[in-house]
Amino acid sequence: MESASALIDARIKELGDWRGKTLAKVRGIIHAADPEIIEEVKWVKLKSPGTPVFSHGGIVCTGETYKNVVKLTFAKGASLKDPSGLFNSSLDGNVRRAIDIHEGDKVDEAALKDLIRAAVALNLKVKTKLKTKLKTKPKPKARRATGKRAG
Repeated sequence: MESASALIDARIKELGDWRGKTLAKVRGIIHAADPEIIEEVKWVKLKSPGTPVFSHGGIVCTGETYKNVVKLTFAKGASLKDPSGLFNSSLDGNVRRAIDIHEGDKVDEAALKDLIRAAVALNLKVKTKLKTKLKTKPKPKARRATGKRAG
């Protein structure tokens, strides 16, 4: 079985146009922003090679390719500050936000790195909160026998 990174490499090569170059570029920016990012390929179907997914403490973003756009969808984008205004798609949702990159668009590398780091920080914060909550959850009290039988 091929690694996710090899599958993403193959997808970039298969595209062979500006979309492949753009996906490769943003992939590099993502790894530069957080070297601990894990690459996965999810949602593989018979007629779909799957979607590149970049994770650290949970999904950070996906890298989808369409005919006219490369789309970076941030799983918890609605919870992230975007002072540079990179998010330009999926703005109405309660959870996700996306960046549509069209042919010829210039990617603001510094702003994208900031967004990646913020998404990772949010994932890790949520994960830490959950662990703390699970550790401090009180144990259920033991039931006392009353001597009465059910029935």
